Amino acid sequence: MKAHRDDAKQSAQPFLSDIKTLRENARRRIAEGAVTSTYEGDVERTIDILQSVLATELVCVLRYTQHSIAATGLASEGVRAEFAEHAKEELAHAMSVAERINQLGGSPDFNPQGLASRSASEYATGRDLPAMIRENLIAERIAVDHYRELVRYFGDSDPTTRVMLESILAVEEEHASDMQDLLATHQGASS
Repeated sequence: MKAHRDDAKQSAQPFLSDIKTLRENARRRIAEGAVTSTYEGDVERTIDILQSVLATELVCVLRYTQHSIAATGLASEGVRAEFAEHAKEELAHAMSVAERINQLGGSPDFNPQGLASRSASEYATGRDLPAMIRENLIAERIAVDHYRELVRYFGDSDPTTRVMLESILAVEEEHASDMQDLLATHQGASS
């Protein structure tokens, strides 16, 4: 009975804004770009967080690219291709994050100076194929945990950023799974 009253109460309240008011606000605040009065997040804090995400993705691009070139040995061809594919996907993530920073009125920080210190993951190379795979798995696990935390942080206050991070998170989880499979296959193998 109470649930029925709650449903009736919700349906009695309009959930859509007055279209005329929406149009007037859009025209009056046109200079504000993507950040409107309904944005519930802290724009500056969001930009700072996304700068760290951008740095993390760029460090991953660099690490995967280096590994795709430096990996050697009889069993390295497939792993090198996997590293190269992951580098491309990490670059796509970086571009998405940079676009979001721009939408929010920030300037994406691609400056290589300090990139590693702004990144959640580390740039680490490996001496052999299993070590490279291990370093990538560690970095992916860091990214997965960090992005899960950020998804929770943004929640409903910035659904656009949250959805972008959820999409990236799904790929990072796939990367971690790929690295785990590769590590199981190449553990103990010499390059």
